[in-house]
Amino acid sequence: MSAVIPAEDTLIIETPERVQLHFGLASIGNRFLACAIDHLIQGLVLGLLIGVALVAEFSRFEKLFSSASKWFYAILIVVAFLIVSAYFTFFEWLWNGQTPGKRWLKLRVIREDGRPVTFWEATVRNLLRTFDIMPWPFYSIGLISVFISARDQRVGDMVAGTVVVREREAEAPAFAQVFGAPITDPALRRSFQPVNFTGNLNSLSEPEIEVVETFLRRRWDLADGPRQWMAWRVAIPIMFKIRPDYDLTTFTYEGFLEELLHRYRAVHRL
Repeated sequence: MSAVIPAEDTLIIETPERVQLHFGLASIGNRFLACAIDHLIQGLVLGLLIGVALVAEFSRFEKLFSSASKWFYAILIVVAFLIVSAYFTFFEWLWNGQTPGKRWLKLRVIREDGRPVTFWEATVRNLLRTFDIMPWPFYSIGLISVFISARDQRVGDMVAGTVVVREREAEAPAFAQVFGAPITDPALRRSFQPVNFTGNLNSLSEPEIEVVETFLRRRWDLADGPRQWMAWRVAIPIMFKIRPDYDLTTFTYEGFLEELLHRYRAVHRL
């Protein structure tokens, strides 16, 4: 199982292959700015809904809505409630730990073991946002929690077991650099114990599988550290998409990718 070792503003996660991945913890300033962008988007959408309601109530379109006014306003209220309560959960689950604000500032929510957040973690950390934001809207409790936490976690992160990190693409080679290099290992041989997992591979596209295959072909041109970073970067979006069940004690990223490609090609031969 992965070990998590905090060090100053860096989260160091040791992979099952005994290679350390360094994640830069998101600064308070970046987190605050990302949150402000998200709240601004919420406010703009809510303002649009209020404007629609006012138009329906007082403009020349009143007759158009009068026959279904109760249903119309009920729907507006439900949509407004979802925007306020489910905005962060929805985007962090849909975008693999990112909201529009976090994506803009290149931040991401991940689990403490480096794996992608599930709907459960996204829900828990954002249900407690109401507590962290108090007294509204200054996030005073959240700020205090971030200051005293070794991993810069607000209360919602502590309960959900998540951290907010900066995207550090410089730690791994660029995809173009790896995939554009000459192929020195054309054989798709297994180098790790197969990772036994359950998951529906039908949702994966051929381009996604081609990324996995290309990485596995060219990975041995990389040193251990960059190779593990690249394996993590290739595996995480796929794991988020298919939500596999696996045994943490035997899991490796490369073993997972090898088994994934083996199973996919057994069914979808080119």
